[in-house]
Amino acid sequence: MDASLQGPTIGAIIIRLIARYGDREALVEGGRRLTYAQMGARVSQLVQALRAGGVERGSGLCQLHANSIDALLIRTAAQVLGVRLVVLNPLSSAEDHAFIAKDSLSEFLIADAAFENSVSRILDASPSIKKIWGTGPADFGDDLTALADGYVPEPLSDDSDPEDIAQLVYTGGTTGVPKGVVHKHRATIASTTTMCAEFEWPDRPRMLVVTALSHAGGGLVLPVWVKGGTVVLQPGFDPGRFLSAVESERISAAWLVPTMIYRLLDHPGLDQADVSSLKLMIYGGAPIQPAALERALDRFGPVFLQLYAQREAPMPLTTLNSWDHDPAYPERLASCGHPPPTLQLKLLDESDQEVAQGDVGEICIRGPVVMQGYWNQPEATAEALRNGWLHTGDMAREDEAGFIYIVDRKKDMIISGGFNIYPKEIEDVLTRHPAVAQAAVIGVPDDQWGEKVLAVVVPHEAAAVMEEELIELVKQHKGSVIAPKAVDFADSIPLTALGKPDKRVLRARYWAGEDRQVH
Repeated sequence: MDASLQGPTIGAIIIRLIARYGDREALVEGGRRLTYAQMGARVSQLVQALRAGGVERGSGLCQLHANSIDALLIRTAAQVLGVRLVVLNPLSSAEDHAFIAKDSLSEFLIADAAFENSVSRILDASPSIKKIWGTGPADFGDDLTALADGYVPEPLSDDSDPEDIAQLVYTGGTTGVPKGVVHKHRATIASTTTMCAEFEWPDRPRMLVVTALSHAGGGLVLPVWVKGGTVVLQPGFDPGRFLSAVESERISAAWLVPTMIYRLLDHPGLDQADVSSLKLMIYGGAPIQPAALERALDRFGPVFLQLYAQREAPMPLTTLNSWDHDPAYPERLASCGHPPPTLQLKLLDESDQEVAQGDVGEICIRGPVVMQGYWNQPEATAEALRNGWLHTGDMAREDEAGFIYIVDRKKDMIISGGFNIYPKEIEDVLTRHPAVAQAAVIGVPDDQWGEKVLAVVVPHEAAAVMEEELIELVKQHKGSVIAPKAVDFADSIPLTALGKPDKRVLRARYWAGEDRQVH
C-alpha cells in the first residue's frame, strides 16, 4: 500500500493520547491510580525491559493475566513495541492456553504467578517459547515489573507499521480447534473510531471494566482513552462490588453481558445504590431477555446501548442505541439494532444473494474491521471470507425500519453468560470417558445465563457414570465456563440422513414455545 494512504498504528495513537491528556486520570485499580503521564512513564520502563529481554517488532508474545493495571500496562507496552500479541483468556483451561501458545508460535510469555499450572503446560507444549516473565514474583520466571523498575523513563517511540499483525484473537470453532483471528492495526483502529462515533459517550467517561481484558472489556479501553477518560478495573464481576464502585468512583460507563445485568437486577442492594452517575451501559455478547431489559430500563433509565460483534470483526457490527430502547416499540428490544455507516451489512442466502426484507439470511459483513483471515488456516479463511464477505454464521431478519433481529445461529455454537462455547470441544472431552458411548452438546434456554450448556449423553450398555463426574471432567480439561450446567442421559441421539447428530431435532425438545432459537 502507498505509505501516504496508511493510517496510524495502535502504538502511535496511544503515545499521542499520553501526551495530549497528561495530568488526567487514566487508570484506577483499587487504591492505585495513574495519570496519562504516569502511565506513559511506566510503559516506557516496560518497553525497555522487554527490549532487553529480546522482544522486538514482530515478536510473538502471549499474555496471561487477571484484570489489573499491570496487565493493561504490559499490553500497552507490547502494542508500542509492535509485537504480534495474544491475550489469553484467564477463565480458559490450561489445556487451551497451551494449545494457543503453541499454535500462535509465540516466543515470549508474561503471566501472573496464579497461572503456574498453565505456564507449565505451555512450556511443555510450545518449543517456540524462549523466555518467560512473571508479573510480580513467580517461580517460573523473572519479575518483569521489578526489572522495569530499574529503567529511567524516556520518550516513547512507536516501533510498529500499520501493515503489521497487531494481534491474534483466538476463537473456538465447530471443529473443536481454536482458530487464531488475524487483525492488523486497521481493524482495532476502525473499531475504535466507530465506537467513538456511534456510542453515546458521557464527557470524559469513567469506564468500569469487569470482564476479561482478553474479551470486549479490553476492546473498550482505547475508545475511553481517545475520549480522555478513565478506565477503572476490577478483577471480575460481583454485583455488590460493581455497585460500590459506581458510587465511589462516580462511574459513568460500563460494559456488561446480559447475565450480569440479571444479577444486578436481583441484587438486594440495588434499590439503595446510587447509580445516578451511570450514563452509558453497554451490553452484548448474547441476546438479552426483553422482559429483563424493560426492568433494567425502569431502574437505570434510558442509558442502555446494545452491540453485536464477533472476534472476526470487532465491535460494533450493529448497535441498538438508547433512543431505540423505546417502550412504545417493545418488539425492538429483541433487536440488535442497525449497522454503523462505516461498514456494509447484508443478509445473504446460501448462494450469497441478498434475501428479501423480512426473510431470514446470514449476516455478512464488509469493512475495515473484518479480519485478515485465520492464522495458518487458508481453507477456513477462504470459507469465512468467500465472495468478499465475512460470513458470520448468525441468521437474522430485517424489519421495515432497518432493525436487525438475530433468530438463529448457523454455526454450532452456544452463547452462555456472554461467552462463545463450541459444543465439539465439550463432546470431545465427554467421549474420552470410558462410560460414554455418544455425546451431543446443545444450548438450552436459561433465565440466568441466556443459554446454559446441556450435554445429552448415551452411556455404554451397563456402564454407570454420574452427572457430576462428567461435568467435573469437562471443567478439568476446558474450564468451568465451558463445562455443562447439566447432563441428560438418553438411549440414543437423533441422527441426520448422513448419520450425524441432528442438533435441530435435539434442540426442538428443549426450545418448544420459544419464538426464536437464541435466548
